[in-house]
Amino acid sequence: MKISVVSYLNSKPFIRGLETLSEEEFTYSLDIPSVCAKKLLNDEVDIGLIPAAVLRDIPNYHIISKYCIGAVGKVDSVKLYSHVPLEKITHITLDYHSRTSVALVRVLARELWKINPIWEPASEGYEQYVSGTHAAVIIGDRTFAINGTFPYEFDLSEGWEQLTGLPFVFAVWASKKPLDPQIENRFTAALENGISQMQNVVEENSHIYRGVDVNKYLTQSISYPLDASKREALQLFLSKL
Repeated sequence: MKISVVSYLNSKPFIRGLETLSEEEFTYSLDIPSVCAKKLLNDEVDIGLIPAAVLRDIPNYHIISKYCIGAVGKVDSVKLYSHVPLEKITHITLDYHSRTSVALVRVLARELWKINPIWEPASEGYEQYVSGTHAAVIIGDRTFAINGTFPYEFDLSEGWEQLTGLPFVFAVWASKKPLDPQIENRFTAALENGISQMQNVVEENSHIYRGVDVNKYLTQSISYPLDASKREALQLFLSKL
């Protein structure tokens, strides 16, 4: 079984668990979210940690395990960054790393913020050129160095909670068809093993992500259980697309 997993800090507990799987049965690659999706859609992998919005492109998608990349309120690593207030934003550049945040910011603009900006695709290095009335959605590990440097920062997960009263699901483990139950159980057990070693993951990555409160981010900003409220939020989000 080939697996594509997101390379961000928020996936480190999952990666910790995947490392315990038999290499004869499972192999995995580290990718940005949009590449995880591309690999699953193109049948290059069997399982992917894919942006939630991509589920709409898979007719008979199968969600695997009881875990996800989610948040209850602020997530701290998926934001709209701006030099001006919302009502003065004229353009928003959309991060190319993930379709979920791109879709979410459109929902928030339409239903919560009541703004109608010009949407622009991003290219490599676009984070350095946010200026004037041009805002940008930036996600993942790149936000750690950016947070606190803009006059206006709008957390997209917090915005979703304001709009719906629900948590948000950014990414889910999915396949294009149901898996053998034994394989799925082993995969889920590996993820659970990784989550159970959270403190070890925090300690290891605190040395790598200097200046980031890794413990707070992994244990408070990110919420891993794919519980009933997150499943409700996921279906509501998909319906709004």
